[in-house]
Amino acid sequence: MLNPLTPEVVHFSARDGTKLAVAVYKPSQARELPTLFAASPYRFDNNALPASPQFLWRETGPIDFYVGEGYAYVHLDLRGCGRSEGEFGFLGKDEQGDLYDAIEWAAAQPWSNGKVGSIGQSYYCMIQWFLGALKPPSLACIGAHDGAADIYRQGCYHGGIPCDFFAGYWWHQNRTINRFPETGPARNQKTDLDSLLAEHPLFDDFWRERSAWDKLDQIEVPLYSSGVWGKHQLHTRGNIDGYQRARGPKKLRMSAAPNAWTAAAEFASTDFHRAVMLPFYDRWLKGIETGWESRPAVEFFVGGSGERRVAAQWPPAETEYQTLYLSPTRSGSVHSFNDGSLASRTSTGVNSSSYSYPDPGWVAGVVGFGPGGPASGFDPVRRVLTFTTPRLEQDLVIAGPILLRLYAASSNADTDFFIKLSDQLDDTDAYKVGHNAAATVVTRGWLRASHRELDPSSTTEVPRHPHDRADPLIPDQIYPFEISLEPQAYRFAAGHRIRLEIANGDSPVTEQLWPHMYTPEKIGTDTIFHDSDHPSCLVLPVIPTASDAR
Repeated sequence: MLNPLTPEVVHFSARDGTKLAVAVYKPSQARELPTLFAASPYRFDNNALPASPQFLWRETGPIDFYVGEGYAYVHLDLRGCGRSEGEFGFLGKDEQGDLYDAIEWAAAQPWSNGKVGSIGQSYYCMIQWFLGALKPPSLACIGAHDGAADIYRQGCYHGGIPCDFFAGYWWHQNRTINRFPETGPARNQKTDLDSLLAEHPLFDDFWRERSAWDKLDQIEVPLYSSGVWGKHQLHTRGNIDGYQRARGPKKLRMSAAPNAWTAAAEFASTDFHRAVMLPFYDRWLKGIETGWESRPAVEFFVGGSGERRVAAQWPPAETEYQTLYLSPTRSGSVHSFNDGSLASRTSTGVNSSSYSYPDPGWVAGVVGFGPGGPASGFDPVRRVLTFTTPRLEQDLVIAGPILLRLYAASSNADTDFFIKLSDQLDDTDAYKVGHNAAATVVTRGWLRASHRELDPSSTTEVPRHPHDRADPLIPDQIYPFEISLEPQAYRFAAGHRIRLEIANGDSPVTEQLWPHMYTPEKIGTDTIFHDSDHPSCLVLPVIPTASDAR
């Protein structure tokens, strides 16, 4: 086996004459090899580094494993990155064209059998949606693992609200690893991605060029869309949309990995690739009958339980949508601005919950300290609105899209809604002494109020917003808002509570890689209405529990 840390570095010309660099890993003296193709801005000179949590962007998968299985592995430095000429364009048309050219270059090599499949996680996956839609003749399959398909909505502007992730990603990751690679020449990139993204706060032609969502239905080659529930702040919806909209042979697998670090470790592991990805590639690149086609169309793991489920479609056919209404009745289980409830019926009379901002108790975004001040640590829900169910009498399992229908008013011409759905333990002892029970954030949703217009592609369960214009609010006027929380599969266990959290911001304390800056103009009062005339509600996709299924 060739040591994957010593590839052959080759340059070839893209259609516009730009010289692009690839690293070719393959068994020595081998011919008629199927090829796996990966492309990223992280430069192949760093592939010698371990795929450890410290190097989160090492998302190639185990190159040496695939070489040992008789594959060539071709890793492209995207233009403007590593050893390739040009300027980095962040998913732009030139970059997309380079992918097509690289596929056809690889297929024409004397060691190739003419069939190429794509591989990789995160950015490596995001480019695969474009690649499938471009239809290079030699592309035989797409192994799309953990990648967004609409980078405006799914990463850069959540609900129209700018996210801090890509600014930090560019300055502290991409530029740094290009300037200080493990091997190879330093590369000082000219692109100022932070400024470039800030210049396009609305979904304009810049974003249309870089969104694969409208092109997903052009994918006809076999697709294995392999996603991660714990990456809902960036990639989760991309894998679900890719599966639902692609037209060729396809399957969906959703992993229970709870965060970016465990997701990266899973994709780096040989065991994952041997069990999950290799049968797919062997089927479509080598023509081996591996049983991949007999696998269920949809396989997903249920968070909070570790249970594996299968289905013939997504969401599962047995999904029934259950509505929980926001209520002013105190749940008696959480210390928050209001401690409201989630109920099976709408409230009578005129009811509302208001909060003014910025709250003097906030110390990091919308997060404050616990009852004892700094000594008691951060408390993520003490100074936000909450609506919580009674303790569940039996397990409740959700799988599918999640909707929040909100009636609200603001003293301002605009405001932001940050929504969290959480699994809360029922800890009366903690509550009695002024503390909040432990809880797990299950999923999130976001919407800038001025972006409330619905797109024609919206459905009853999944609202979608065009984000192509900002329509200011009339202060203190009540408006309906349709907010799509990121899809999820999760079990809320008997004895726990379901909690909805609402604020106009979040915090680096809680958001890990994906916080949103609390900007200085956010001063005012927002009011959530929840009565029979304004039935604010949460709609959950409920499926039978394991015992029900039997």
